[in-house]
Amino acid sequence: MDSSALQAPPPAESYSRWIRRVIGIARSGGRAILPLFESTVPEPRELLTDLVREAFGEPVTDRYTSAFAAGNPYVNAALSGTYGVSGAHILCTTGATGAIALLYRALLQPGDHVLVETPGFDLLGILAHEQGARVSTFLRPGPDFAIDVERIAAALTPRTRLVVLTNLHNPSGLAASHDALQDLAALAQARGFRVIVDEVYGDFATAEERPHPACRISPDFISVSSLTKAFGLSTLRCGWIVADAAVIATVRDLADRTEFGISTLTHALAALVLERRALFTAYSSDVLSAARQITDGYFADWQQAGLIDGPLPKSGCIAFPRLVGIDDTLAFADELFERTGVTVVPGEFFGAAGHVRIGFGLPVAKVEPAFAMLGEALLAARSGGLRPLSRVL
Repeated sequence: MDSSALQAPPPAESYSRWIRRVIGIARSGGRAILPLFESTVPEPRELLTDLVREAFGEPVTDRYTSAFAAGNPYVNAALSGTYGVSGAHILCTTGATGAIALLYRALLQPGDHVLVETPGFDLLGILAHEQGARVSTFLRPGPDFAIDVERIAAALTPRTRLVVLTNLHNPSGLAASHDALQDLAALAQARGFRVIVDEVYGDFATAEERPHPACRISPDFISVSSLTKAFGLSTLRCGWIVADAAVIATVRDLADRTEFGISTLTHALAALVLERRALFTAYSSDVLSAARQITDGYFADWQQAGLIDGPLPKSGCIAFPRLVGIDDTLAFADELFERTGVTVVPGEFFGAAGHVRIGFGLPVAKVEPAFAMLGEALLAARSGGLRPLSRVL
C-alpha cells in the first residue's frame, strides 16, 4: 500500500454525536436554530399527509402489504423500472445507512481492508471499523474533489475488499466524472474488489452529471440510495441496494438469517411515493430553485471578497467551501452557533478542517437570514473575532 494512504482510526466524536449535542443545547435553552447543517430539502408534509389520507382511507391501499419476506413488491417494481434491472438485483433496506451496514456485514471478514474517500461522510468508515475491518482513506482533493484512480490503485492492499465513495459527493455536492468511474470499474475488475457508491444525492444530479447509476457501469459496482435526500423523506426510512445478482443473493442470505424485515407501513407509503415521484421531485425542485436565487448571490459575493474558496455545485442542496484564513472550523462553527443560532457542519467531521458543509435546501425565510449572518461571521473572523455579529437568540 502507498504510504500516502491515510489510516483512518475511529473519530473521538462523530458528526451524528456533534449535531445531537448542538440541537440538545438549543432545545434546553429554548433557542432557535438556523439549520444550515441540513443536507436535504424539508419534509414535504402536505404531499405526505395527502398520501397517507388517501392510502389509509377506505379502502386501504393494496400497497399496504407484507414486506417481511422479500420487501414491498411495489417498491421493488418501481425500483426495477428506475434502474432497468430485475428484482434479483434489488434489496430494500431500512434506509441507506442500514444498507451500508448490511453490505459490510455480508461482504467483509475481520481484517479485510476497506478504502473510503476523504473528505467523506464519517459514518462510511465508522461502520466498517465496527465490523472489524482495517480502514484507510484515499484523497479526493479540493476544490473539485475529483476521483483520482491512480490514488486508489496506490492505496490498495491484497486484502482490499471494498472501495467506498459517494456520488454526488458528500460533503461537496459535486459529481464524479463518468470517465473516472469507468476507469475505477476497470481497476476493480483487474484487482478483484467491489465499489460501494452511496448515491443518496444522485437524484439531484442532471443526466449530464450522472448519466447512469453506478450499478449500471459495472457488475463490481454497488448502488445504495434512499428517499432521504431528494425526496426529503427520511421519516420513511426506505433505502435500497442495487447490485449484481450474486452480491444481492449474498446480502439477502444474511438479511434472511439476521434481520426481521423492513417496515410494512413506511414501505407501503414509499411505494406510493416512487409511483408518483414526479410530484415529489417537483416539490424539491421548487424549494431549491427559490433557495438558489439567494445562495448563488452570497457565494459569488464571498468568493469575490476572498472569504471562501471552492465552487457552488450545479445540482443538489449542499456545498463544501474552504473558509479562507480559518483553519479550526470546529471552533468557528461552535462560536457561530453560540452567537447566532446558524449551524454549519465543520469540515473536521469529513476529514477536511478549514471547510464547512453548508446545506441550503431550506425555505427562503431561513436561507436569507442564515446566509446574511454567516457572511457577517466570515468578515468578522477575518478581522480577528466574531464580536461584530448581532445575536438573534
